[in-house]
Amino acid sequence: MKLRGYQQAAVDAVYDHLRNRNDNPVAVLPTGAGKSLVLAKIASDAVSRWSGRVLILAHVKELLEQDADKVRCLCPEIKVGLYSAGLKKRDTNTPILVAGIQSIYKRACDLDPFDLIVVDEAHLISKKGDGMYRQFLADCKVINPHVRVIGLTATPFRLDSGMICSQDHFLNHVCYEIGIKELIRDGFLCPLISKAGVNSADFSGVHVRAGEFVSDEVDRLAGEQSLVSAACAEIVELSSDRRAVLIFATSVAHGQQVVETLRTNHGIECGFVTGQTPAAERDEVLARFRGDECDSLFGREPLRYLCNVNVLTTGFDAPRVDCVVMLRPTMSPGLLYQCVGRGFRLHPNKQNCLVLDFGGNIERHGPIDQIKPKEKQTRTGQLPPAKECEKCHALVACGYANCPECGHPFPPPERESHEAQASEAGVLSGEVTDTEYDVHDVVYRIHRKRDAEEDAPRCLRVDYMIGLDHWQSEFICIEHSGFARRKAETWWRERCLDPCPENADEALELADAGLLAATEAITVRSIAGERYDRIIKYRLSEVPNSALEEAPF
Repeated sequence: MKLRGYQQAAVDAVYDHLRNRNDNPVAVLPTGAGKSLVLAKIASDAVSRWSGRVLILAHVKELLEQDADKVRCLCPEIKVGLYSAGLKKRDTNTPILVAGIQSIYKRACDLDPFDLIVVDEAHLISKKGDGMYRQFLADCKVINPHVRVIGLTATPFRLDSGMICSQDHFLNHVCYEIGIKELIRDGFLCPLISKAGVNSADFSGVHVRAGEFVSDEVDRLAGEQSLVSAACAEIVELSSDRRAVLIFATSVAHGQQVVETLRTNHGIECGFVTGQTPAAERDEVLARFRGDECDSLFGREPLRYLCNVNVLTTGFDAPRVDCVVMLRPTMSPGLLYQCVGRGFRLHPNKQNCLVLDFGGNIERHGPIDQIKPKEKQTRTGQLPPAKECEKCHALVACGYANCPECGHPFPPPERESHEAQASEAGVLSGEVTDTEYDVHDVVYRIHRKRDAEEDAPRCLRVDYMIGLDHWQSEFICIEHSGFARRKAETWWRERCLDPCPENADEALELADAGLLAATEAITVRSIAGERYDRIIKYRLSEVPNSALEEAPF
Protein backbone atom coordinates (compact mmCIF):
# COMPACT_ATOMS: atom_id res chain seq x y z
CA MET A 1 0.00 0.00 0.00
CA LYS A 2 1.66 3.22 -1.21
CA LEU A 3 0.96 6.61 0.29
CA ARG A 4 -0.16 9.50 -1.89
CA GLY A 5 2.25 12.38 -2.25
CA TYR A 6 0.51 14.66 0.24
CA GLN A 7 0.12 11.78 2.72
CA GLN A 8 3.85 11.10 2.58
CA ALA A 9 4.48 14.85 2.87
CA ALA A 10 2.39 14.88 6.04
CA VAL A 11 4.37 11.95 7.45
CA ASP A 12 7.69 13.62 6.57
CA ALA A 13 6.57 16.87 8.18
CA VAL A 14 5.70 15.03 11.39
CA TYR A 15 9.12 13.32 11.44
CA ASP A 16 10.90 16.61 10.75
CA HIS A 17 9.02 18.21 13.64
CA LEU A 18 9.86 15.38 16.05
CA ARG A 19 13.56 15.58 15.12
CA ASN A 20 13.94 19.34 15.32
CA ARG A 21 11.52 20.45 18.01
CA ASN A 22 10.79 19.34 21.54
CA ASP A 23 7.02 19.87 21.40
CA ASN A 24 4.13 18.04 19.74
CA PRO A 25 2.88 18.41 16.11
CA VAL A 26 -0.52 18.40 14.39
CA ALA A 27 -1.17 17.41 10.78
CA VAL A 28 -4.36 18.79 9.19
CA LEU A 29 -6.02 16.77 6.40
CA PRO A 30 -9.65 17.11 5.22
CA THR A 31 -12.33 14.45 5.52
CA GLY A 32 -11.70 11.78 2.88
CA ALA A 33 -7.98 12.59 2.57
CA GLY A 34 -6.88 9.38 4.30
CA LYS A 35 -5.80 10.36 7.82
CA SER A 36 -5.96 6.69 8.84
CA LEU A 37 -3.24 5.76 6.36
CA VAL A 38 -1.04 8.61 7.60
CA LEU A 39 -1.32 7.54 11.21
CA ALA A 40 -0.83 3.89 10.20
CA LYS A 41 2.45 4.79 8.46
CA ILE A 42 3.69 6.77 11.46
CA ALA A 43 2.76 3.98 13.88
CA SER A 44 4.31 1.17 11.81
CA ASP A 45 7.53 3.15 11.25
CA ALA A 46 7.84 3.87 14.96
CA VAL A 47 7.76 0.14 15.69
CA SER A 48 9.65 -1.33 12.73
CA ARG A 49 12.29 1.40 12.25
CA TRP A 50 12.81 2.77 15.75
CA SER A 51 11.65 -0.07 18.04
CA GLY A 52 9.12 2.15 19.77
CA ARG A 53 5.69 1.39 21.20
CA VAL A 54 2.65 3.26 19.88
CA LEU A 55 -0.86 4.05 21.09
CA ILE A 56 -3.51 5.25 18.62
CA LEU A 57 -6.46 7.00 20.30
CA ALA A 58 -9.92 7.62 18.80
CA HIS A 59 -13.41 8.23 20.17
CA VAL A 60 -15.79 6.02 18.12
CA LYS A 61 -15.74 2.33 17.22
CA GLU A 62 -15.78 2.96 13.48
CA LEU A 63 -12.52 4.91 13.67
CA LEU A 64 -10.90 2.31 15.94
CA GLU A 65 -11.64 -0.50 13.49
CA GLN A 66 -10.60 1.60 10.51
CA ASP A 67 -7.30 2.68 12.07
CA ALA A 68 -6.44 -0.86 13.17
CA ASP A 69 -7.23 -2.27 9.71
CA LYS A 70 -5.02 0.33 8.00
CA VAL A 71 -2.03 -0.55 10.22
CA ARG A 72 -2.51 -4.28 9.59
CA CYS A 73 -2.71 -3.72 5.83
CA LEU A 74 0.33 -1.46 5.78
CA CYS A 75 2.51 -3.59 8.03
CA PRO A 76 0.98 -7.08 8.55
CA GLU A 77 4.01 -8.38 10.47
CA ILE A 78 3.33 -6.02 13.39
CA LYS A 79 0.82 -7.20 15.99
CA VAL A 80 -1.96 -4.65 16.50
CA GLY A 81 -4.17 -4.75 19.60
CA LEU A 82 -7.57 -3.19 20.34
CA TYR A 83 -8.80 -1.83 23.66
CA SER A 84 -12.48 -0.93 23.48
CA ALA A 85 -15.47 -1.87 25.61
CA GLY A 86 -17.76 -1.38 22.61
CA LEU A 87 -15.71 -3.83 20.51
CA LYS A 88 -15.30 -6.20 23.48
CA LYS A 89 -11.51 -6.15 23.12
CA ARG A 90 -9.03 -5.48 25.93
CA ASP A 91 -5.56 -6.08 24.50
CA THR A 92 -2.82 -4.35 26.51
CA ASN A 93 0.73 -5.28 25.57
CA THR A 94 0.96 -5.22 21.77
CA PRO A 95 3.56 -3.03 19.99
CA ILE A 96 0.70 -0.96 18.51
CA LEU A 97 -2.48 -0.51 20.53
CA VAL A 98 -5.60 1.14 19.11
CA ALA A 99 -7.85 2.29 21.95
CA GLY A 100 -11.10 4.11 22.61
CA ILE A 101 -10.53 7.04 24.92
CA GLN A 102 -13.71 6.31 26.89
CA SER A 103 -12.45 2.82 27.70
CA ILE A 104 -8.85 3.65 28.50
CA TYR A 105 -8.67 7.12 30.00
CA LYS A 106 -8.38 5.81 33.59
CA ARG A 107 -6.08 2.90 32.65
CA ALA A 108 -2.77 4.56 31.81
CA CYS A 109 -1.10 3.00 34.86
CA ASP A 110 -2.31 -0.48 33.86
CA LEU A 111 -0.39 -0.34 30.56
CA ASP A 112 3.28 -0.47 29.69
CA PRO A 113 4.79 2.92 28.72
CA PHE A 114 4.26 4.31 25.23
CA ASP A 115 6.88 6.17 23.21
CA LEU A 116 4.38 7.73 20.82
CA ILE A 117 0.66 8.56 21.09
CA VAL A 118 -1.24 9.39 17.90
CA VAL A 119 -4.65 11.04 18.39
CA ASP A 120 -7.22 10.74 15.60
CA GLU A 121 -9.66 13.70 15.56
CA ALA A 122 -7.23 15.65 17.74
CA HIS A 123 -9.48 18.72 17.96
CA LEU A 124 -11.36 16.81 20.67
CA ILE A 125 -8.49 17.40 23.13
CA SER A 126 -9.51 20.39 25.22
CA LYS A 127 -6.92 23.08 25.94
CA LYS A 128 -8.02 23.36 29.55
CA GLY A 129 -9.96 21.46 32.18
CA ASP A 130 -9.68 17.78 33.04
CA GLY A 131 -11.38 15.94 30.19
CA MET A 132 -10.65 12.32 29.38
CA TYR A 133 -7.93 13.06 26.82
CA ARG A 134 -6.15 15.52 29.11
CA GLN A 135 -6.35 13.18 32.09
CA PHE A 136 -5.02 10.21 30.13
CA LEU A 137 -2.22 12.12 28.37
CA ALA A 138 -1.11 13.66 31.66
CA ASP A 139 -0.89 10.18 33.23
CA CYS A 140 1.08 8.88 30.24
CA LYS A 141 3.47 11.82 30.62
CA VAL A 142 4.10 10.83 34.23
CA ILE A 143 4.79 7.21 33.26
CA ASN A 144 7.11 8.24 30.41
CA PRO A 145 8.21 11.91 30.55
CA HIS A 146 9.62 11.58 27.01
CA VAL A 147 6.41 10.42 25.32
CA ARG A 148 5.50 12.43 22.20
CA VAL A 149 1.94 13.19 21.08
CA ILE A 150 0.90 13.60 17.43
CA GLY A 151 -2.49 14.98 16.45
CA LEU A 152 -4.43 14.41 13.22
CA THR A 153 -7.59 16.38 12.40
CA ALA A 154 -9.58 18.01 9.62
CA THR A 155 -10.58 20.99 11.79
CA PRO A 156 -7.71 22.33 13.97
CA PHE A 157 -9.88 24.66 16.04
CA ARG A 158 -12.35 24.71 18.93
CA LEU A 159 -15.27 26.96 19.83
CA ASP A 160 -13.83 28.19 23.11
CA SER A 161 -10.23 28.87 22.17
CA GLY A 162 -9.73 29.03 18.41
CA MET A 163 -6.78 27.04 17.07
CA ILE A 164 -6.01 23.90 19.05
CA CYS A 165 -2.25 24.45 19.16
CA SER A 166 -0.52 26.53 21.84
CA GLN A 167 2.70 26.41 23.83
CA ASP A 168 0.99 25.31 27.05
CA HIS A 169 -1.17 22.60 25.42
CA PHE A 170 -0.48 18.92 24.63
CA LEU A 171 -0.48 19.99 20.96
CA ASN A 172 1.80 22.86 20.06
CA HIS A 173 2.30 23.43 16.34
CA VAL A 174 0.62 22.65 12.99
CA CYS A 175 3.43 21.00 11.06
CA TYR A 176 1.42 20.22 7.92
CA GLU A 177 -1.87 21.36 6.39
CA ILE A 178 -3.56 20.80 3.06
CA GLY A 179 -6.95 22.11 2.01
CA ILE A 180 -10.03 20.71 0.29
CA LYS A 181 -9.60 22.80 -2.86
CA GLU A 182 -5.99 21.63 -3.32
CA LEU A 183 -6.99 17.97 -3.06
CA ILE A 184 -9.89 18.47 -5.47
CA ARG A 185 -7.56 20.28 -7.89
CA ASP A 186 -5.02 17.46 -7.72
CA GLY A 187 -7.64 14.75 -8.15
CA PHE A 188 -7.61 13.27 -4.64
CA LEU A 189 -11.06 14.43 -3.55
CA CYS A 190 -14.22 14.50 -5.60
CA PRO A 191 -15.26 17.92 -6.97
CA LEU A 192 -18.43 19.38 -5.47
CA ILE A 193 -21.11 21.26 -7.37
CA SER A 194 -24.04 22.77 -5.53
CA LYS A 195 -27.54 24.05 -6.14
CA ALA A 196 -29.99 25.55 -3.70
CA GLY A 197 -33.33 23.77 -3.87
CA VAL A 198 -36.01 25.83 -5.62
CA ASN A 199 -38.83 24.13 -3.71
CA SER A 200 -37.44 24.78 -0.26
CA ALA A 201 -39.09 25.99 2.91
CA ASP A 202 -38.50 29.50 4.17
CA PHE A 203 -36.70 28.92 7.47
CA SER A 204 -36.00 32.61 8.09
CA GLY A 205 -38.79 32.82 10.66
CA VAL A 206 -37.84 29.68 12.58
CA HIS A 207 -36.70 30.32 16.13
CA VAL A 208 -33.29 29.24 17.38
CA ARG A 209 -33.09 27.48 20.72
CA ALA A 210 -29.82 26.34 22.33
CA GLY A 211 -27.87 27.19 19.20
CA GLU A 212 -29.99 25.14 16.76
CA PHE A 213 -33.29 25.58 14.94
CA VAL A 214 -36.33 24.54 16.99
CA SER A 215 -37.05 21.06 15.67
CA ASP A 216 -40.86 21.24 15.97
CA GLU A 217 -40.97 24.40 13.89
CA VAL A 218 -38.63 22.94 11.27
CA ASP A 219 -40.76 19.79 11.07
CA ARG A 220 -43.95 21.79 10.56
CA LEU A 221 -42.38 23.73 7.71
CA ALA A 222 -40.42 20.92 6.04
CA GLY A 223 -43.23 18.39 6.49
CA GLU A 224 -45.90 20.34 4.58
CA GLN A 225 -46.97 17.74 2.02
CA SER A 226 -47.04 20.00 -1.03
CA LEU A 227 -43.50 21.11 -0.23
CA VAL A 228 -42.30 17.52 0.25
CA SER A 229 -43.88 16.53 -3.07
CA ALA A 230 -42.30 19.46 -4.91
CA ALA A 231 -38.87 18.90 -3.32
CA CYS A 232 -38.94 15.17 -4.14
CA ALA A 233 -39.86 15.94 -7.75
CA GLU A 234 -36.93 18.33 -7.96
CA ILE A 235 -34.57 15.79 -6.38
CA VAL A 236 -35.62 13.13 -8.89
CA GLU A 237 -35.17 15.51 -11.81
CA LEU A 238 -31.76 16.85 -10.74
CA SER A 239 -30.38 13.44 -9.69
CA SER A 240 -31.51 11.54 -12.78
CA ASP A 241 -27.89 10.87 -13.76
CA ARG A 242 -26.70 10.11 -10.21
CA ARG A 243 -25.88 6.64 -8.87
CA ALA A 244 -26.07 7.14 -5.09
CA VAL A 245 -28.20 9.89 -3.55
CA LEU A 246 -27.87 10.42 0.21
CA ILE A 247 -30.71 12.43 1.77
CA PHE A 248 -30.63 14.10 5.22
CA ALA A 249 -34.15 14.60 6.63
CA THR A 250 -35.24 16.70 9.59
CA SER A 251 -36.96 13.95 11.62
CA VAL A 252 -38.19 10.37 11.43
CA ALA A 253 -41.67 11.52 10.39
CA HIS A 254 -40.22 13.79 7.70
CA GLY A 255 -37.95 11.01 6.42
CA GLN A 256 -40.89 8.63 6.19
CA GLN A 257 -42.78 11.27 4.18
CA VAL A 258 -39.86 11.58 1.78
CA VAL A 259 -39.53 7.81 1.32
CA GLU A 260 -43.26 7.37 0.75
CA THR A 261 -43.45 10.32 -1.67
CA LEU A 262 -40.57 8.98 -3.76
CA ARG A 263 -42.27 5.57 -3.89
CA THR A 264 -45.81 6.78 -4.60
CA ASN A 265 -45.14 9.69 -6.95
CA HIS A 266 -42.04 8.43 -8.76
CA GLY A 267 -41.90 4.65 -8.31
CA ILE A 268 -38.49 4.95 -6.63
CA GLU A 269 -37.30 2.66 -3.85
CA CYS A 270 -35.56 4.75 -1.18
CA GLY A 271 -33.86 3.11 1.79
CA PHE A 272 -34.38 4.62 5.24
CA VAL A 273 -32.23 4.38 8.37
CA THR A 274 -32.60 6.03 11.76
CA GLY A 275 -31.25 5.39 15.22
CA GLN A 276 -34.17 2.99 15.71
CA THR A 277 -33.48 0.81 12.65
CA PRO A 278 -32.62 -2.80 13.71
CA ALA A 279 -28.93 -3.56 13.19
CA ALA A 280 -29.44 -6.38 10.67
CA GLU A 281 -31.85 -4.31 8.58
CA ARG A 282 -29.56 -1.31 8.72
CA ASP A 283 -26.52 -3.35 7.67
CA GLU A 284 -28.38 -4.73 4.64
CA VAL A 285 -29.71 -1.30 3.58
CA LEU A 286 -26.26 0.27 3.86
CA ALA A 287 -24.65 -2.64 1.99
CA ARG A 288 -27.13 -2.21 -0.87
CA PHE A 289 -26.51 1.53 -0.95
CA ARG A 290 -22.74 1.00 -1.03
CA GLY A 291 -23.15 -1.59 -3.75
CA ASP A 292 -21.39 -4.25 -1.69
CA GLU A 293 -21.30 -7.77 -3.07
CA CYS A 294 -22.57 -10.32 -0.59
CA ASP A 295 -24.72 -13.45 -0.63
CA SER A 296 -27.71 -11.79 1.07
CA LEU A 297 -27.97 -9.25 -1.76
CA PHE A 298 -27.88 -11.79 -4.60
CA GLY A 299 -30.38 -10.76 -7.22
CA ARG A 300 -31.10 -7.35 -5.64
CA GLU A 301 -30.05 -4.14 -7.32
CA PRO A 302 -28.05 -1.56 -5.34
CA LEU A 303 -30.10 1.25 -3.79
CA ARG A 304 -29.83 4.58 -5.59
CA TYR A 305 -31.57 6.60 -2.88
CA LEU A 306 -31.05 6.48 0.87
CA CYS A 307 -32.70 8.77 3.41
CA ASN A 308 -31.44 9.05 7.00
CA VAL A 309 -32.03 11.01 10.17
CA ASN A 310 -28.90 11.93 12.16
CA VAL A 311 -27.05 8.62 11.74
CA LEU A 312 -24.84 8.90 8.63
CA THR A 313 -22.95 12.09 9.45
CA THR A 314 -19.76 10.46 10.81
CA GLY A 315 -18.14 7.04 10.48
CA PHE A 316 -20.05 6.27 7.26
CA ASP A 317 -17.91 5.56 4.19
CA ALA A 318 -19.71 5.16 0.85
CA PRO A 319 -17.50 6.37 -2.02
CA ARG A 320 -20.38 5.86 -4.51
CA VAL A 321 -22.25 8.86 -3.07
CA ASP A 322 -22.46 11.38 -5.90
CA CYS A 323 -25.38 13.46 -4.60
CA VAL A 324 -25.97 14.80 -1.10
CA VAL A 325 -29.39 16.29 -0.37
CA MET A 326 -29.84 18.58 2.64
CA LEU A 327 -33.58 18.63 3.28
CA ARG A 328 -32.88 20.05 6.71
CA PRO A 329 -31.46 23.34 7.93
CA THR A 330 -28.74 23.47 10.56
CA MET A 331 -27.03 26.18 12.54
CA SER A 332 -23.97 23.93 12.97
CA PRO A 333 -21.23 24.43 10.34
CA GLY A 334 -19.56 21.26 11.65
CA LEU A 335 -22.68 19.21 10.97
CA LEU A 336 -22.96 20.70 7.48
CA TYR A 337 -19.30 19.80 6.82
CA GLN A 338 -19.86 16.22 7.99
CA CYS A 339 -23.00 15.75 5.86
CA VAL A 340 -21.48 17.19 2.68
CA GLY A 341 -18.23 15.33 3.40
CA ARG A 342 -19.99 12.03 2.65
CA GLY A 343 -19.53 12.95 -1.01
CA PHE A 344 -15.82 13.84 -0.91
CA ARG A 345 -14.47 10.36 -1.61
CA LEU A 346 -13.41 9.27 -5.08
CA HIS A 347 -15.10 6.48 -7.04
CA PRO A 348 -14.49 5.25 -10.60
CA ASN A 349 -18.12 5.87 -11.57
CA LYS A 350 -18.47 9.49 -10.50
CA GLN A 351 -17.05 12.74 -11.81
CA ASN A 352 -18.39 15.05 -9.13
CA CYS A 353 -20.80 15.19 -6.21
CA LEU A 354 -23.95 17.27 -6.51
CA VAL A 355 -25.04 19.03 -3.32
CA LEU A 356 -28.74 19.96 -3.26
CA ASP A 357 -29.29 22.37 -0.39
CA PHE A 358 -32.96 22.82 0.47
CA GLY A 359 -32.11 24.24 3.91
CA GLY A 360 -30.20 27.39 2.95
CA ASN A 361 -27.15 26.02 4.76
CA ILE A 362 -24.44 27.04 2.32
CA GLU A 363 -25.75 30.61 2.26
CA ARG A 364 -25.85 30.52 6.06
CA HIS A 365 -22.34 29.15 6.68
CA GLY A 366 -20.42 29.93 3.50
CA PRO A 367 -18.33 27.61 1.32
CA ILE A 368 -17.36 24.27 2.88
CA ASP A 369 -13.66 24.84 2.31
CA GLN A 370 -13.74 28.17 4.17
CA ILE A 371 -15.30 27.07 7.45
CA LYS A 372 -13.04 28.51 10.14
CA PRO A 373 -13.38 29.40 13.83
CA LYS A 374 -15.12 32.71 14.40
CA GLU A 375 -12.94 35.53 15.66
CA LYS A 376 -13.41 36.27 19.33
CA GLN A 377 -15.68 39.25 19.75
CA THR A 378 -15.16 42.26 21.98
CA ARG A 379 -16.71 42.18 25.42
CA THR A 380 -19.82 44.06 24.28
CA GLY A 381 -20.43 41.46 21.57
CA GLN A 382 -18.94 38.54 23.45
CA LEU A 383 -19.82 35.01 22.38
CA PRO A 384 -21.66 32.97 25.02
CA PRO A 385 -19.40 30.66 27.08
CA ALA A 386 -18.87 27.14 25.79
CA LYS A 387 -19.04 23.83 27.60
CA GLU A 388 -17.35 20.52 26.88
CA CYS A 389 -19.15 17.26 26.13
CA GLU A 390 -17.77 14.69 28.54
CA LYS A 391 -18.48 11.91 26.02
CA CYS A 392 -16.87 13.14 22.78
CA HIS A 393 -15.11 16.31 24.06
CA ALA A 394 -16.73 18.62 21.54
CA LEU A 395 -16.99 22.24 22.72
CA VAL A 396 -20.48 23.63 22.22
CA ALA A 397 -22.48 26.67 23.32
CA CYS A 398 -23.84 26.45 26.86
CA GLY A 399 -27.45 26.46 25.64
CA TYR A 400 -27.31 22.93 24.21
CA ALA A 401 -29.26 20.29 26.14
CA ASN A 402 -27.61 17.48 24.12
CA CYS A 403 -24.23 17.49 22.41
CA PRO A 404 -24.83 18.27 18.70
CA GLU A 405 -21.84 16.05 17.74
CA CYS A 406 -22.69 12.80 19.55
CA GLY A 407 -26.10 13.34 21.19
CA HIS A 408 -24.79 12.91 24.74
CA PRO A 409 -27.10 14.69 27.29
CA PHE A 410 -25.69 17.50 29.42
CA PRO A 411 -26.78 17.85 33.06
CA PRO A 412 -29.82 20.15 33.29
CA PRO A 413 -28.91 23.76 34.16
CA GLU A 414 -30.02 25.48 37.32
CA ARG A 415 -33.13 27.46 36.33
CA GLU A 416 -34.63 30.74 37.48
CA SER A 417 -38.23 30.87 38.76
CA HIS A 418 -39.46 31.11 35.17
CA GLU A 419 -38.03 31.23 31.64
CA ALA A 420 -37.71 34.45 29.69
CA GLN A 421 -40.03 33.01 27.04
CA ALA A 422 -43.01 30.69 27.19
CA SER A 423 -42.32 27.06 26.33
CA GLU A 424 -43.31 25.92 22.88
CA ALA A 425 -44.01 22.37 24.04
CA GLY A 426 -47.36 20.73 23.25
CA VAL A 427 -50.40 21.93 25.21
CA LEU A 428 -51.65 18.39 25.93
CA SER A 429 -49.42 16.35 28.20
CA GLY A 430 -49.38 12.70 29.12
CA GLU A 431 -48.99 11.01 25.70
CA VAL A 432 -46.83 7.92 26.20
CA THR A 433 -44.41 6.54 23.58
CA ASP A 434 -42.37 3.37 24.15
CA THR A 435 -39.53 2.74 21.69
CA GLU A 436 -37.05 -0.15 21.60
CA TYR A 437 -33.48 0.68 20.53
CA ASP A 438 -30.52 -1.58 19.78
CA VAL A 439 -27.56 -0.69 21.99
CA HIS A 440 -24.29 -0.13 20.09
CA ASP A 441 -22.04 0.79 23.03
CA VAL A 442 -22.19 1.21 26.82
CA VAL A 443 -20.08 3.58 28.90
CA TYR A 444 -19.88 3.39 32.70
CA ARG A 445 -18.72 6.19 35.01
CA ILE A 446 -19.18 7.52 38.53
CA HIS A 447 -21.70 10.33 39.07
CA ARG A 448 -22.07 12.70 42.02
CA LYS A 449 -25.02 15.08 42.13
CA ARG A 450 -24.10 18.65 41.28
CA ASP A 451 -23.11 20.76 44.31
CA ALA A 452 -23.34 17.72 46.60
CA GLU A 453 -21.08 17.33 49.62
CA GLU A 454 -17.93 15.21 49.21
CA ASP A 455 -19.41 12.44 51.37
CA ALA A 456 -22.77 12.42 49.56
CA PRO A 457 -23.76 9.06 48.02
CA ARG A 458 -22.71 8.53 44.42
CA CYS A 459 -24.26 6.65 41.52
CA LEU A 460 -23.00 4.43 38.73
CA ARG A 461 -23.91 6.34 35.58
CA VAL A 462 -24.63 4.16 32.54
CA ASP A 463 -24.75 5.72 29.05
CA TYR A 464 -26.21 3.59 26.23
CA MET A 465 -25.34 4.43 22.63
CA ILE A 466 -28.58 3.88 20.68
CA GLY A 467 -27.55 5.64 17.47
CA LEU A 468 -24.43 7.23 16.01
CA ASP A 469 -25.41 10.48 17.68
CA HIS A 470 -28.00 9.40 20.27
CA TRP A 471 -27.39 8.35 23.89
CA GLN A 472 -29.72 7.41 26.75
CA SER A 473 -28.52 7.59 30.37
CA GLU A 474 -29.56 6.05 33.64
CA PHE A 475 -28.22 6.30 37.20
CA ILE A 476 -27.80 3.23 39.44
CA CYS A 477 -27.92 4.34 43.08
CA ILE A 478 -25.19 2.04 44.42
CA GLU A 479 -24.35 4.11 47.51
CA HIS A 480 -27.91 5.12 48.45
CA SER A 481 -30.26 3.46 50.96
CA GLY A 482 -33.89 2.43 51.08
CA PHE A 483 -35.85 1.94 47.86
CA ALA A 484 -33.11 3.41 45.65
CA ARG A 485 -30.57 0.86 46.97
CA ARG A 486 -33.02 -2.05 46.58
CA LYS A 487 -33.67 -0.99 42.99
CA ALA A 488 -29.91 -0.87 42.34
CA GLU A 489 -29.51 -4.37 43.81
CA THR A 490 -32.23 -5.73 41.51
CA TRP A 491 -30.56 -4.07 38.49
CA TRP A 492 -27.18 -5.57 39.50
CA ARG A 493 -28.47 -9.12 40.13
CA GLU A 494 -29.79 -9.29 36.57
CA ARG A 495 -26.33 -8.58 35.17
CA CYS A 496 -23.62 -9.99 37.45
CA LEU A 497 -22.78 -13.07 39.53
CA ASP A 498 -20.93 -10.93 42.09
CA PRO A 499 -23.07 -9.33 44.83
CA CYS A 500 -24.02 -5.70 44.42
CA PRO A 501 -21.05 -3.57 45.58
CA GLU A 502 -21.34 -1.13 48.47
CA ASN A 503 -19.59 1.72 46.65
CA ALA A 504 -19.52 3.16 43.15
CA ASP A 505 -15.77 2.67 42.69
CA GLU A 506 -16.09 -1.10 43.06
CA ALA A 507 -19.14 -1.14 40.77
CA LEU A 508 -17.22 0.74 38.08
CA GLU A 509 -14.26 -1.63 38.41
CA LEU A 510 -16.49 -4.68 37.92
CA ALA A 511 -18.27 -3.05 34.97
CA ASP A 512 -15.02 -2.05 33.27
CA ALA A 513 -13.66 -5.55 33.82
CA GLY A 514 -16.46 -6.92 31.66
CA LEU A 515 -18.32 -8.78 34.43
CA LEU A 516 -21.74 -7.35 33.65
CA ALA A 517 -24.07 -8.88 31.08
CA ALA A 518 -24.03 -6.86 27.89
CA THR A 519 -27.12 -4.75 27.17
CA GLU A 520 -28.31 -5.61 23.66
CA ALA A 521 -31.41 -3.39 23.57
CA ILE A 522 -33.37 -0.98 25.76
CA THR A 523 -36.98 0.26 25.64
CA VAL A 524 -37.28 3.98 26.33
CA ARG A 525 -40.52 5.61 27.50
CA SER A 526 -41.22 9.24 26.55
CA ILE A 527 -44.15 11.11 28.13
CA ALA A 528 -45.16 14.40 26.56
CA GLY A 529 -44.76 17.23 29.03
CA GLU A 530 -42.10 15.44 31.10
CA ARG A 531 -38.51 16.57 30.74
CA TYR A 532 -36.72 13.22 30.86
CA ASP A 533 -37.21 9.91 29.09
CA ARG A 534 -36.65 6.74 31.12
CA ILE A 535 -35.66 3.17 30.42
CA ILE A 536 -38.41 0.67 31.23
CA LYS A 537 -37.07 -2.58 29.73
CA TYR A 538 -33.79 -4.26 28.77
CA ARG A 539 -32.66 -7.12 26.57
CA LEU A 540 -29.48 -8.59 28.07
CA SER A 541 -26.92 -11.16 26.99
CA GLU A 542 -25.96 -14.03 29.27
CA VAL A 543 -24.38 -13.11 32.58
CA PRO A 544 -20.58 -13.63 32.35
CA ASN A 545 -19.60 -16.76 34.24
CA SER A 546 -16.32 -15.42 35.66
CA ALA A 547 -14.86 -13.72 38.69
CA LEU A 548 -13.10 -10.38 38.91
CA GLU A 549 -9.64 -11.86 39.37
CA GLU A 550 -10.07 -13.83 36.12
CA ALA A 551 -10.96 -10.78 34.03
CA PRO A 552 -8.34 -9.30 31.64
CA PHE A 553 -6.83 -5.97 32.47
